[in-house]
Amino acid sequence: MPAERAGYTVTMFLIDVSPSMGATRSVELPPTPNGEQRITEMTNLEWALQFVKLKIQEMIFNGRKTDQCGVILFGSEETDNIIHEKNGGYQHVSEYIPITHPSSTTLAKLDALQPSEHSGDPIDALIVGIETQDIYLNKRRTWTRKIVIVTDGQSPMEIEDWEATVKKMNANAISLTVIGVDFDDDEFPFHEEDKSTIKVENEAFYHKLTSALDNGLVGTCVFALQEIARPDMKQTKSALMGTVLRLGDVDVRPEEAIEILVKASKCTTLARPKSWKKFGRREKTDDQMQVDEEEDMTVFAQLKMRSEYYIDHSTKEGEEQDKMNTGSDDEEDNDKNLEMVQKEQLIRGFKYGSTYAPCPDGQFRRLNTRKGIDICGFFHAKNFRRELAMGEVQYIWADPGAPQQQVALSSIVQAMYEKGVLAIARLVSKDGMDPKMGVLEPRVDTNIDFLLWVQMPFADDVRKYTFACLEKLVSKNGESVTKHPYLPTEDQLEAMGKFIDTMDIMDSGEKDDEGEPIPWYDTRQSYNPAIHRTKQALFHSAVVNDITSNPLPPPHPELLKYINPPKWALKASKDAIAECKAVFKVKEVPKKAAKVRKDGHVRAMDEDEDMLLLDKKPAASRKGKELAASQVPVSPKLARPAKESAASDSETEEESDQEPLLLEKRPFNALPTPERSMSPDVDPGRAPGRIIGSTYPLRDFKSNLAQGDVVTKAVEDMGVIIKEVVLRPFASRRHKEMIECMIAMRDTSLKEDEIDAWNAFLRDLKESCLKGAGNPEFWQEVQKLGRSISLISEPEAKKLGGHSEFSESASEEFITQ
Repeated sequence: MPAERAGYTVTMFLIDVSPSMGATRSVELPPTPNGEQRITEMTNLEWALQFVKLKIQEMIFNGRKTDQCGVILFGSEETDNIIHEKNGGYQHVSEYIPITHPSSTTLAKLDALQPSEHSGDPIDALIVGIETQDIYLNKRRTWTRKIVIVTDGQSPMEIEDWEATVKKMNANAISLTVIGVDFDDDEFPFHEEDKSTIKVENEAFYHKLTSALDNGLVGTCVFALQEIARPDMKQTKSALMGTVLRLGDVDVRPEEAIEILVKASKCTTLARPKSWKKFGRREKTDDQMQVDEEEDMTVFAQLKMRSEYYIDHSTKEGEEQDKMNTGSDDEEDNDKNLEMVQKEQLIRGFKYGSTYAPCPDGQFRRLNTRKGIDICGFFHAKNFRRELAMGEVQYIWADPGAPQQQVALSSIVQAMYEKGVLAIARLVSKDGMDPKMGVLEPRVDTNIDFLLWVQMPFADDVRKYTFACLEKLVSKNGESVTKHPYLPTEDQLEAMGKFIDTMDIMDSGEKDDEGEPIPWYDTRQSYNPAIHRTKQALFHSAVVNDITSNPLPPPHPELLKYINPPKWALKASKDAIAECKAVFKVKEVPKKAAKVRKDGHVRAMDEDEDMLLLDKKPAASRKGKELAASQVPVSPKLARPAKESAASDSETEEESDQEPLLLEKRPFNALPTPERSMSPDVDPGRAPGRIIGSTYPLRDFKSNLAQGDVVTKAVEDMGVIIKEVVLRPFASRRHKEMIECMIAMRDTSLKEDEIDAWNAFLRDLKESCLKGAGNPEFWQEVQKLGRSISLISEPEAKKLGGHSEFSESASEEFITQ
């Protein structure tokens, strides 16, 4: 398929808004998650406008200013067109949207369309569209011209002298597409019952009109809506960029070197999904406030991201932290340790290992490179490792306007092709730019010789990993092992070979024109779901007025074509799979029982997983539940033997709900009566935004540390909880528990470099306990522990690579006073 010119196109949409377009129809919606079918009612105009809005959305999506369109209505209440202003006639034809690059305002105007009370002639609208397009493109003769008519075929029209219209459209190379509401289509197929006589005649005329054109098409709207959702990859022409191909050193030995003027263009390019941009209401100025309410429109603007830079003086080295604010102009900073700095005061640095190499100029000095492609050497094509090709592929053509350059490049391409070699080439896109190493491959076509260039990695970019051989095993004595569970037997190799043969899809696709089977998988028809599904979601949200009542339809069948394996392949490989299972002795691996860790943490068990521990499930009666609850110990320490209890750390968290199942065989009288209920309905006491609760703080603290990446938050919340509990009335009952929490918090803060957080917490706790309504008794108990629970000093922190602002003497003085 020849490549189309991207952009430089004007499309005129001629939309029928006659009274017949106000007829309602039932449209099926995607089923609900429960599988219920849904149907909605809409007019023919609303239904047909979806096609127009999707075509316009495609122009907005591509973002090319040279993709332009205009909208003309026929059957409108008023008459407003350039031919009527000059010569009269052409009633009820109105230029609704002038030719321009479409935007969201264009879609909003289309949403406002309603059926009128007058009928309009589509031929009049066609002539107005041709004339409007011709005047606009008076000085743009190379632009592509398209006209799309959207109608239900119920409007009367005068077809006299239509041959002159066809002649002018062919002279201007105008393509015409007629989208008919409920038009007959034998290929779809679709046929409307009880069709009116005027619609039958109009449909026949539209087919006659388009067949007389060089580029004309008539289609039914339901098929057009289905096809516009089909994934599509358009081939566009890439711009030719001039450069130089060099062979040899043209500066040192010019007599032994050659330079050829060439052009480079893209052969392949990487496609990415469109980014999700955020928009917000734009604030109105004083001038906009004076606009009348009828003309007042809500304006949305894209939100920009702004960076503010702070220096955190509480960290060891005062590392800079970048805080990103989106759509916010004012933000108060309550942290005294953060100092805001301007971007101009910063120096860019590049990470080198665990340090940063400062670069005052923003980037290191570039190599003194020269634009062009330098051939460094040749090697045999059979030695080319395909996995080393990376990035996009570029065409290297000879200069079209220089015959001598074409002959010179053709000579190099022919020589490389005959010798079967590739060239290693160094490409520099502009003077002073970083060089890229790549490989040049010769291509000899019928009419032209050219090169393909693809980037290759540098030696530092290649990572080599070695693995043990899968076919040979060597014992510790150096002897070769022939039989081992890790080595496949002949029966296993044969069974696996049969399984692979049954999954062969090379000759299992549809048959071609000659009756020969073709491969089932075709890379040209395999589309990226991330790109096309995202595009479909964007288009649908922009076209429909209510996403709730009209949800996103399912993906197009072409997008799901290769998602699931073919049914015939699964059926053909069924026996081979069974043989592989028997030969390899494949068995389902049972789930492992949960093991109690030292800190008492047990992961959540899967459904019926306790069957691995017990022969039968425990009784669900109320008596059984009470018995299980009475067997739960206060802490893991009480349920362990004395030796294990002495070695473990002091803890206060209770066992999990599954612990009775693990301890059910123990004597009942060996378990003490719990002080608290272990009902799963107990409130953990977590305030919104916290990960540590006041009910079981130590258990919450350890479980969050086990997850990782929440150390700072866990230490912060633990400090808040300890202070809240200590300052509550009747806190003496939990003094011992809070001291255990402080010991765990201090140990974690020292090991995880949260030293400043611990020191700040301890100073605040002392001040709160010793003031009027505090808790001096608790602080006296803390003082009895002495230096081990005081502030973390600099020598103590330095041992683990941390930093503290307090000396050893200051830490001892703090806990004694």
